[in-house]
Amino acid sequence: MATETSKDELLQLVKRFSAYLTVKMSNLFSFSTLDSRSVGAVAGLAVAVVFTWRLLRSNSGPQRRQPKRRAPTTSSSVVTTQPNAVSMPSGDVFSSLEDLRVQNVVDEFFQTEKPSLGQIVRQKLSEGRKVTCRLVGVILEESSPEELQGKSQATVRSSVLEVLLEITKFCDLYLMERVLDDESEQKVLTALENAGVFTSGGLVKDKVLFCSSETGRSSFVRQLEPDWHIDTNPEIIFQLARFIKYQLHISPIRPERAAANVLSSPSLEQFFGST
Repeated sequence: MATETSKDELLQLVKRFSAYLTVKMSNLFSFSTLDSRSVGAVAGLAVAVVFTWRLLRSNSGPQRRQPKRRAPTTSSSVVTTQPNAVSMPSGDVFSSLEDLRVQNVVDEFFQTEKPSLGQIVRQKLSEGRKVTCRLVGVILEESSPEELQGKSQATVRSSVLEVLLEITKFCDLYLMERVLDDESEQKVLTALENAGVFTSGGLVKDKVLFCSSETGRSSFVRQLEPDWHIDTNPEIIFQLARFIKYQLHISPIRPERAAANVLSSPSLEQFFGST
């Protein structure tokens, strides 16, 4: 009986694994043409099948025979009325365990693929849902409000645009900057609009904030209480370290001393590994 039960469990496990593979393969071949990445995924599936077969074969080895119980010589009536010390799990429990084992094998294989930029953004931000970010020196090519004032138009850095759009898809993003005049505000809004941030992403103009001092930007951040704040000013980073869960200091030079919740990177796109 034990051998037949083991074979039945093994057969059910193989059937369930085949069902999962069928779903994955149907999703994979839903496109009319296959690119090199899809071909690689097919080859990976073959490796996963071989690996799982070996795993199942090793798990289905000879079972250890349990010694036969000797019939009790006394108090047999008492023993027969007591419940068994160990009860066998029901068929539903076996089924759920088999599903979990198969799902773990499939998930482990598919996690070996290179993650998308969106997955990297969520992982790097530790699932934080609200982000505040300075514009100058991070999103814009201009490095200071004075430089922004002196130019005829502001420019969004092309290398950061893809990351910015991914952040807007996942997070409640607020952009902020200190400006010297109303014309600078309009330059920033026009640059963001021309870059498609308001149409392709989840950002609206009401979430682009302007102030006349660095203290004003710090006050914005404290009022919004984000999970992450991104800035280039080391003084603001230092002041907010006690209040904000995580901060990213954008600086070409790594600071010698920083709080435990402050990370640093030369640029926003390099922090997310998109360059």
